[in-house]
Amino acid sequence: MRVVIDTNVLVSGLLSPYGAAAEIVRMAVAGSLDLLYDARIIYEYEEVLSRPKFSFEKSRVDTLIEFIEHYGIQVVATPLSIHLPDVDDEPFLEVAISGKAECLITGNVAHYPIKSRRKMRIFAPRHFLNGYF
Repeated sequence: MRVVIDTNVLVSGLLSPYGAAAEIVRMAVAGSLDLLYDARIIYEYEEVLSRPKFSFEKSRVDTLIEFIEHYGIQVVATPLSIHLPDVDDEPFLEVAISGKAECLITGNVAHYPIKSRRKMRIFAPRHFLNGYF
């Protein structure tokens, strides 16, 4: 299943091993999900996961990023015709649409107004798990 995972889901899944976000991260690492990404998403993952407030070890962040780049699917994304309220969210939707993902998983569903989705399904982590697994 081809998905795009927003950074907030990745961070939540790494911080709390028992929630829905953690289950999604485990599924991705196990190969049950094909992660779509582009250079902008990788950059954001690295930047956010490297913030001191999370205290993630640099070597573990590097290993996770290498895993995503090796086992994920790199996408050349087409820009959106309608901008999102937060332009930092645009790469995730652009990659999901261009890569023909089944959905985008985010903790901020409201950041993706329906008119901008171009029929892309957007799920919160718990809703994704309830709807697919």
